[in-house]
Amino acid sequence: MREHSFEVSAPAKWGEGLVSVAEGEPVAVEVRLESVHEGILVTAEIDSRYTGVCGRCLRDIAEPLQVEFQELFAYPGEEATDFEVQDDHVDLETPVRDAIVLSLPFQPVCQPDCPGLDPVTGERLTANTVSEQREPLDPRWAALQDYTPDHDD
Repeated sequence: MREHSFEVSAPAKWGEGLVSVAEGEPVAVEVRLESVHEGILVTAEIDSRYTGVCGRCLRDIAEPLQVEFQELFAYPGEEATDFEVQDDHVDLETPVRDAIVLSLPFQPVCQPDCPGLDPVTGERLTANTVSEQREPLDPRWAALQDYTPDHDD
């Protein structure tokens, strides 16, 4: 068993949604390599940061990202495997990229209770913003606007 810690820069933008890990963003990797009968078992912890925009209010966000994964790199043989040991080395770029991209939030928010944007004005709503604007009334229902249950005529 061997353990290594290193930091590299993301070689390209990882992620295509509202948030992604930017090219050149530092990616810290702590990896444990264990020899097993079938190949090399890789266990890794990854620390980085993603940037993008909030899915509700479109405010810029940057959050830390922590991911763990475990993958078996098999010795070359007759069976097809996802990852293979090549010349006694393992290439971690693909499993690291896959783990990071799959852990990115699909609908990121700047805060858990982000109120989003006002649908009429497009302005950011805040916790103390009171939005009591009435929806435009359909002219076909305008006659019922003055109706009350105790109305006798």
